Amino acid sequence: MWAGRAAPAPAHAEVYVRYAVLVSRLGCARAAAGFVVIGPNRGCCVRAAEPLRMNPAARAEPREDVEGDARWMSQHNRFVQECKDAEPDVLFVGDSMVQLMQQQEVWKELFSPLHVLNFGIAGDTTCNVLWRLQNGELQNIRPKVVVVWVGTNNYQHTAEQVAGGVMEIVQLLVNQLQHTKVILMGLLPRGEKPNPLRQKNAEVNRLLQASVSRLKPVQLLDVSSGFIHSDGTIVSRDMFDYLHLTASGYRRVAKTLHELLLQILEETPEEKQTPLP
Repeated sequence: MWAGRAAPAPAHAEVYVRYAVLVSRLGCARAAAGFVVIGPNRGCCVRAAEPLRMNPAARAEPREDVEGDARWMSQHNRFVQECKDAEPDVLFVGDSMVQLMQQQEVWKELFSPLHVLNFGIAGDTTCNVLWRLQNGELQNIRPKVVVVWVGTNNYQHTAEQVAGGVMEIVQLLVNQLQHTKVILMGLLPRGEKPNPLRQKNAEVNRLLQASVSRLKPVQLLDVSSGFIHSDGTIVSRDMFDYLHLTASGYRRVAKTLHELLLQILEETPEEKQTPLP
């Protein structure tokens, strides 16, 4: 018996959908809440009598202070303070791919003039970014665009779980910043030669593309093409450790991202911004 229904529909019209498919089609927020898809066209969603298992990549968690110096929390607290002191048009949030971009010359050239904040922390997973956003890093600001780049550090999670965790972050942004556009950066390939993590990142991108197509204010920007050469290798000229980008690698990514940001900012009139409470 489905919760909220007096009687079951015909057998062919009721079907459980695997969690992975729910993540890619509905977004993690609804999948994690325990929804099932019913109806021959899978167009109606109701809450199941027994909730589906929570996606571990969509669980908001602070980073464990394994080093013992509290640096992660110090960075988070600094970001919360920056929200009180700045009025950014663009917010970058994510892991080391975001954090290290700020150290590049191309950041000063292309992004600093756009009134940006960079909330990247190396090593963060979807769980850590979700916790940070839920605990002060969105307070007092109403950016026109948020750039999200996270997921490659979710080693312990499947591609479906990672995509669900990323979409949980996106859904939080869409719900909390209703007139803000979101640019979701696709995960880059990693490793000098073909490997399971590279394959997983590619699968995450495919799942994200299916999910963001249903969210109007969200665009997926996949900049992974060109980093893998014809023999399947990635060169240190683009990624110095076969994961993190070099200056030339960042410049390649930044050009496309900057063009998209300018387009969105030009299309976002000031009067559409939600006033702060």
